[in-house]
Parts: sequence; C-alpha cells; structure tokens
Amino acid sequence: MAGAYLTIDLKRLVENYDLFRRAAPGAETGAVVKADAYGLGALEVGPALWSAGCRRFFVAHGSEGAALRSVLPQAEIFVFHGALLGEEADFMAARLVPVLSSPEQLARWAGFAASSGYRDCALQVDTGMNRLGFGAREFSALCSSPEILNGLDVRLVMSHLVSADEREAPLNPQQLAAFKEMMEARPEVIGRVPLSFANSAGVLLGAHYQFDLTRVGIGLYGGNPFSGVENPVQAVVKLEADILQVREIAAGETVSYGATFKATRPSRIATIGVGYADGYLRQGGGAAYVMMKGQKAPVVGRVTMDLIMIDVTDVPVAACQPGAMVELLNDELTVDDMAEWSGTIGYEVLTALGGRYERRYIRP
Repeated sequence: MAGAYLTIDLKRLVENYDLFRRAAPGAETGAVVKADAYGLGALEVGPALWSAGCRRFFVAHGSEGAALRSVLPQAEIFVFHGALLGEEADFMAARLVPVLSSPEQLARWAGFAASSGYRDCALQVDTGMNRLGFGAREFSALCSSPEILNGLDVRLVMSHLVSADEREAPLNPQQLAAFKEMMEARPEVIGRVPLSFANSAGVLLGAHYQFDLTRVGIGLYGGNPFSGVENPVQAVVKLEADILQVREIAAGETVSYGATFKATRPSRIATIGVGYADGYLRQGGGAAYVMMKGQKAPVVGRVTMDLIMIDVTDVPVAACQPGAMVELLNDELTVDDMAEWSGTIGYEVLTALGGRYERRYIRP
C-alpha cells in the first residue's frame, strides 16, 4: 500500500562491482556499504556482493557493522569511525575491525586488545582531508615508537582522497605523494600490511592510486564517480509512483505552497504521492521532471512533504489517469540529474531515499 516503488537492480550493482574489479586487476576490490548501502539496503547488497567475490566491506558505525555481520558471517568488516568508548566488547562480539584515526584511539584499543585478546584493527592516516586520521607528525611519532603496535593485528592502512572526482585536481598527486612518503616510513611491524587509498573515482585515476585494496562506494550504486563526464557505471535504481489525482487549472492559477508556479495556459496537473519525506529533495522543485511512457513532464510548484505536482498538459490524457505510473528515477533520469536540479550530489539523493517505498530487488 505504499503507492511508490523503489526497484534496486542487484544484478547491475554486481556488474558495476565487476567494472571496478577489472579496472584494478592488481588490487582487491572492497565495497563501501555504509548508510545502509547508500540507502539501498545493506542486508540485500552485502550478500549480493559476497556472492560476486567481495570479501572486505566498509561501514561508518559499529551498529552498521553488527547488522551486516548477521548476513555476512565470514566477511571482514571495517568500521571507519572506529570503536567509541564502551563499544569495544561489542566490536569483539561482532568481529568488527575498527579503523583507528588518532593516538588516543590507538592507545585505548591497544589496552582493550591486551585485556581481551581481540587484536584486529586498521589505521587511517590523513593526507589532506583534515577529517579523520593520523596527521604526518602523529604518524611519524608512531613510527619512532611503534611498540604499541606489537600487541595488535593491523589489517589495513588507509587514507582518503579529497578530490578524486576531479581527474586533474592537483591535490590528487599531492596526496598520493604524501601517502607514499608516510608508508615508506612505516614501522616494520606493519611493513607488509595491505594499503588502501582509492575510492570509486580513485580506482579510475589509474594503477598508481590503487595499491592493495580499493574501496568502491558511489560507483556501485550507479552514481557518477566523476564530475562533468559521462557516467561509466550503470544505473541501479528505478523509482516509480502512482498518480493520485489529475485536475485542470486555468491560465493564471497557481500550484503548491507559496504560489511559485503560475500556469501560463490552461493546464492539467497530476499529483504524485512522493515528497521530501521520501527523499525527493525539496530544492528540485521547479527544475525537475518525471517521465511517462518516455515523455518528460515537469515538476511544478514546491515539493511538499508527501506530494509533488507535475504538468501533464502535453502528455496524452489516456496515459495520465489516476493510477497510472510515473517514473521519477530510471536509466535516463538518474540520481545525478536529480542532484543537479537540487544543487547537491548523487550521494545525498541516494541516501535520502525514504523508507515508505515498497522496495523490490532484482537479483543476479
């Protein structure tokens, strides 16, 4: 009884994963499934990727990792935020790998490892993001006194690109050089630990950025890893909704809150039961369009919490009766299109998709 339907094509998602795997033949391809697999359902996405050969997964919070563990009993699951104070035993119970990003986190986890025997962890170094990670001085100090690492099983050392979506960004080679310099100085105790640097766009920057393990995120889910170029991956989501009502309005009448749209001709306006509570971003009103049987129909007036209105004046009457299906996202009408209309990025569009849709999965 949702009235709106979100179809997630796991077959295409796996094909996108294979694209990145082929692009980095010398590296293992990991998957970022944080934020419920970018809004598409980690408990469905994770097993599909496992069946495709993915063995290392990345989430943001420990709770996400614990949920993922319930469907991926053998996977290695890394938690970007590390273990918060008091979460250590939960990480051990779910066999999660905290990504440690500061001397304080490292010291606390080393103490827990000494008392519990659970030694797994990863390290993040900062090469220019200034978000999470050991800074150059902190990592240098660790390299000078690496004894704290002796009681740990460091599974990965990683950093994160700032501007990988811009192929020619000068920060890309600068960060690469900084990461290499830090890794050349790393202590012997982690000398052979796998290195990870590239996200989706980073993989496609070339072999120098790929190292031992890549972390593919937005590209799995159909979002364009790059700005301003043709998308190399397939769309994964399709969003459809039923028309609730069609009404005729006269020239000069307005639609929705604030009367921001005024009809310049006699018009037919269809109302759809999707709004910003469902992740259809409010900022897109007035710029967005939907599709009906291959024909575009503009969204008019402000997007409201539960409803949007579309101008179907130019759509055949028989095709836009109440109960007819409208496509809000499809192969031609992508998350990146919606992002452009709303002044945001495809990541936000995907992760905003609400929980009121009936979700349908196409399996490999």
